[in-house]
Amino acid sequence: MAKNKKNDIPSLLETWTTLSPAATLGSSVRAKGILLEIRARLPSSMRKSLDISGRFLTLAMPENARSEFRHASAIIAKSLEGIESLPVIPREIEDILTISTTERRRWLEDGRLPSGGTRTVKLRGRARQITFHVFEPQMVEDLLDRGAVEEWREEDAAAAMENRRNAAYKAKLTRSLKEDSKATAASQDVTDEASAKLRGWKEFGRDGLLR
Repeated sequence: MAKNKKNDIPSLLETWTTLSPAATLGSSVRAKGILLEIRARLPSSMRKSLDISGRFLTLAMPENARSEFRHASAIIAKSLEGIESLPVIPREIEDILTISTTERRRWLEDGRLPSGGTRTVKLRGRARQITFHVFEPQMVEDLLDRGAVEEWREEDAAAAMENRRNAAYKAKLTRSLKEDSKATAASQDVTDEASAKLRGWKEFGRDGLLR
């Protein structure tokens, strides 16, 4: 037991130390996500009674809430079973792999970052829902262990350089074709003018003026 500093009332306290690196993948954002996930499984009146500090989850409730405390404790213990397999959400994978939102979206679209499915949640206080991709923790851990992110960034940099070279070549080719077209048009104008003059000479000769 501990004491509530505000009201000096004895409180019921229980602590879980099962937020291992395998569960959090070394991410404080992931640890906070696990807290929110477990809180969501508790009755709304008990959610703020559960908090986190480092790897420790702590449930603290007043002495006069013993039945509620036992109920919340059982839910938390059950929720922590297999917590390592809890899907990784976007903000968590960005923190774990140290990647940007743009990188996550690009690699998800081109298949390098495999989706583990989608999840739909309702925004608090709003009628609108959002759907987003989630990721398997084992896959995320594998990417982290083999340094895949650095490889992908090098691939992207090489691809961007190649795209810039191709764009520069196409721009140069387009300018060259335009210049050739202008030169051809100018040459055609000269030819047409010369032909017009020659037609005048033929008419001049046909009228017998050259005899």
